[in-house]
Amino acid sequence: MTIDWKKEAQTRQTSFINDLKHLLAIESVRDDTQASADAPLGPGPKEALLAMLRLAERDGFTTKNIDNIVGYIEIGPKDAKDYVAILSHVDVMPAGEGWETAPFEPVVTEDKIIARGASDDKGPGMAAYYAFKILAELDVPLKRRVRLIFGTDEENDWLGMTRYFEVEPAPIFGFSPDAEYPIINGEKGNVQVELKSQANNSGTETLVTFEAGLRTNMVPGIARATVKSAQVDNLTAEFEKFLAVNPQISGAIETNGDEMHFVVNGKQVHGAMPETGENAGTYLAHFLQNFAFGGTAKSFLTYLGTPAHQDTIGQKFGVNYTDDVMGPLSMNVGIQKFVDGEEAFINFNFRYPKGITPDEIVTGLASQLGDWDVVPTVGGHAQVPHYVSPTDPVVDTLLRVYHEQTGLPAHDQVIGGGTYGRLMARGVAFGALFPDSPDTMHQVNEFALLDDLYRSIAIYAQAIAELTAID
Repeated sequence: MTIDWKKEAQTRQTSFINDLKHLLAIESVRDDTQASADAPLGPGPKEALLAMLRLAERDGFTTKNIDNIVGYIEIGPKDAKDYVAILSHVDVMPAGEGWETAPFEPVVTEDKIIARGASDDKGPGMAAYYAFKILAELDVPLKRRVRLIFGTDEENDWLGMTRYFEVEPAPIFGFSPDAEYPIINGEKGNVQVELKSQANNSGTETLVTFEAGLRTNMVPGIARATVKSAQVDNLTAEFEKFLAVNPQISGAIETNGDEMHFVVNGKQVHGAMPETGENAGTYLAHFLQNFAFGGTAKSFLTYLGTPAHQDTIGQKFGVNYTDDVMGPLSMNVGIQKFVDGEEAFINFNFRYPKGITPDEIVTGLASQLGDWDVVPTVGGHAQVPHYVSPTDPVVDTLLRVYHEQTGLPAHDQVIGGGTYGRLMARGVAFGALFPDSPDTMHQVNEFALLDDLYRSIAIYAQAIAELTAID
């Protein structure tokens, strides 16, 4: 059976965009304040999952909804024992500030679609769904069942996929359309480390509040602090000097009597690539640490502003380890918060290769505490490094399909990002970001190039058909 995969994808472009726009318009950000038994992660993720399953039911697919937290679409011979899995997600990161368009009102231009989730991961997930449509509508013979599984908590704790693997048999192998081409066959370990202490002041200056970061896996693009000081004019002048010598950031200050409100704008990017961003929080702390704060306010600002500032590999903490295959460790200071009289809190996100452990990372963070009486602890769900050999038929098949359809070089690679691919022993990440395309995941004005999504539909359709035939 000879199929022109690219032509089949082309004939479905209009309906693909219409369905994607509908999904992108749903603000599927996890919201624990609105969580319920019926919507464990809040209404947005549930609505997006139901919207995806309704599309599949419209098109005649077999679907299953598990607790409104994860669901799947299935094709292939029902009597096949094993199945291949394509793991995607419909939840998205908070939009953040600074968008040129409304983040949940998709805008389609001549070459791109702009919205939160366009590239991470609703666009690629919808491309995988349209690959399913091609396979079903052409009645392509498949040797195994294939499930397209949609999680609703990939950007946080992976609760949806955790639930799926608790109640469903595991796939034999598969991929996640949630990264980049040619393939991701290795993913670094992922661990969060948190510092929590009482927040208090004892100096001439008072740190009333300090806040930066929306999620652990995002580099904070905006930081804000409220300070009380008798030296308002001096701090204002020094802040202007600070901004002048740091043109990579911007900022503003407002005063009201002895109260000062600072804002610093950095560059928000994905936490897996912190070196490409500018952490607004550590910049603001780096400035404020030089003034007469006391108590844990001084410790908090000094820690953020010195060892944690402008270090995305953990060098100042002595954890800058590099593995020959998986590459270097990366460090993001994701969430930073101080409320006088309440809590001081810092969250680190580390992507680490084989050869270093979370315990060693914690020890490194503790080495720079000075007199700050706080104990770094592992928080969230830690993930160990994951690697699938380049000689595995899964890797070989996907690379061959990619090269056949694009003519581009095909090679294996390791990333710091974490995808659902690592949930399968023979799982990888595959697209949908092409090597020369802009990566806007977790950034303001997130977009996906239309041609990348259209090409991915064709690549995924052929790849899924061929994966079902390998052992």
